[in-house]
Amino acid sequence: MPVTTDGFYPGEDPSDQRQWRIIDALRRYGTDSTRLTHAFASQHQLRPVDLFALVAIMSAEGASTPLTPGELQGHLRLSSAGTSYLIDRLEASGHVRRSREDADDHRKVRLRYKEEGMRTALAFFGPLDESTNAILDQFNASELDVIARFTDAIAQAMKAHVEQI
Repeated sequence: MPVTTDGFYPGEDPSDQRQWRIIDALRRYGTDSTRLTHAFASQHQLRPVDLFALVAIMSAEGASTPLTPGELQGHLRLSSAGTSYLIDRLEASGHVRRSREDADDHRKVRLRYKEEGMRTALAFFGPLDESTNAILDQFNASELDVIARFTDAIAQAMKAHVEQI
């Protein structure tokens, strides 16, 4: 059965045009985000998977749910040995540390971002953070709630798609 491109580009309907603008902006954002990831990784002798791990560790810690090595392994879809090697590299490069902070179970390890790693990330990503915050400052609280709901939903949809491939 031949593949058709009908419906790929927006029609004349303003709703279609609006949705196209949003989807196209997300595509461009994703492409530029990938370029940024590779630039940071290259400048700091990291592999792209290292940066994916750092983002996962930062996000989890920011949500007050620091990752265990096993959770990172599941997130990145790596083998146990590959995850250990990755954490060893990130630890040796000063980006993360293993933390045994569970009072009930000292065997449980959590991954924490180190100050040195945060400084490195802020030096590179700080200007983007500032421009992003300046853009967010242009919206009121209810608009930000809608944006947050949309970005959460689109991130979940992307995650679900990635997990299926």
